[in-house]
Amino acid sequence: MGKATGFLEYTRETPERRPVLERVNDWFEVYQDFPHTKANQQAARCMDCGVPFCHTACPVNNYIPDWNDLVYRNRWREAIRTLHATNNFPEFTGRICPAPCEAACVLGINEPSVTIKVIEQKIIDHAFAEGWVHPEPPLRRTGKRVAIIGSGPAGLAAAQQLNRLGHSVTVLERHDRIGGLLRYGIPDFKMEKHIIDRRLEQMSAEGVAFQTNVHVGWDITAQDLQRDYHAVLLAMGAEQPRDVQIPGRDLKGIHFAMDYLVQQNKRGAGDHFTGKEEIVAAGKRVIIIGGGDTGADCLGTAHRQKAASVHQLQIHPMPPETRHGSTPWPLWPLQLRMEAAHEEGGVREWSVLTTHFSGDEQGNVKKLHCVRVGPKPKLERVPDSEFYLDVDLVLIAIGFAGPVRNGLLEQLPLELDSRGNIKTDGTYTTSIPGIFSAGDARRGQSLVVWAIAEGRKAAEAIDKYLNQ
Repeated sequence: MGKATGFLEYTRETPERRPVLERVNDWFEVYQDFPHTKANQQAARCMDCGVPFCHTACPVNNYIPDWNDLVYRNRWREAIRTLHATNNFPEFTGRICPAPCEAACVLGINEPSVTIKVIEQKIIDHAFAEGWVHPEPPLRRTGKRVAIIGSGPAGLAAAQQLNRLGHSVTVLERHDRIGGLLRYGIPDFKMEKHIIDRRLEQMSAEGVAFQTNVHVGWDITAQDLQRDYHAVLLAMGAEQPRDVQIPGRDLKGIHFAMDYLVQQNKRGAGDHFTGKEEIVAAGKRVIIIGGGDTGADCLGTAHRQKAASVHQLQIHPMPPETRHGSTPWPLWPLQLRMEAAHEEGGVREWSVLTTHFSGDEQGNVKKLHCVRVGPKPKLERVPDSEFYLDVDLVLIAIGFAGPVRNGLLEQLPLELDSRGNIKTDGTYTTSIPGIFSAGDARRGQSLVVWAIAEGRKAAEAIDKYLNQ
């Protein structure tokens, strides 16, 4: 637990964000360091609740009260061992997980919940700083080979687990750098990429093999995988973007959010883009269609690229500022969320449906036409509420429709579910024996913590399959 009376003595505190005028001029992480003394106090707020609902709300089932108590008592080395027992990459979840554990915190019934996510990040960053995170190679090798397609959090978690069990693991990534959406989806201001690199150094030293610029389905066929490996894990994510099928969609200047975000992360890594292939917001009137996390990432990126203006449009009505009655504790609350990017500027528009685009004689998008809509579930158009916004760059951020179908999934006659995701049974096995799936490719667009949880569970299932 923590200190028995800690929740009575201390109020909830979180790290402060760097000043807006400072952070929009660089790509470093938004949050300032959180002192050890503050972390001790926040961990002390973890109360003797009897039934820790945070356990069940956390997909990896972190031992949250245990490591809170250890942090409160300054037993940091034991805290990282406890944290690593359930979570391979707390440095990722501590930065970009929305913290469903905090929404289910018992203290949160009538007080601000424990700052679980902050404490988690503090534990792992302190452990790296002290040199407590080191390679843990297996004592023996089984002789079994496993291929993992995709190097996002699900693939990396499975790779580390299977490698430590003694299997020879090769991670195949179609991009030029390892990390999946951690590398090329999450902006640097939310997670700097050296955070990924230091973990990859550990995994490489443990014996995990990484191969980049390998597009499975083209460079390597499905038959190659089945011939050369004893088991295959499909963890390539859900990268098929949802589109807006409205008139004018073919105008220049309309792009998917991920194409935009990937380019900026590549720039941050030293890559360069020129001419028609470049997507940049500098000096442009930007409209982001979609009000979720990806839209917020585009918003923060556009601020740093010095867009002339930014609008973010959401078809649903504005949520309440506090937990809505339809989502009582310990459920994930329906309520308004203000990301750091929203604090930096831009205009958020709610209950707006985009109807069509119009452009100039050169085929460039110049206007986005919209109409106001009513409440859910019907979202009916409000009469005489049509309007338009001037625009130079449109970013579509309305989610994803499962894994990309062409290539590997064409070569493997896998059964898909009703949403277009790879269908598996209770052991993460697909319709083809020896081929497994985990993460967004299996469950659809989801959270980093779910990806890690699924990667770990799939690794356990693959290990049982290999030991049959």
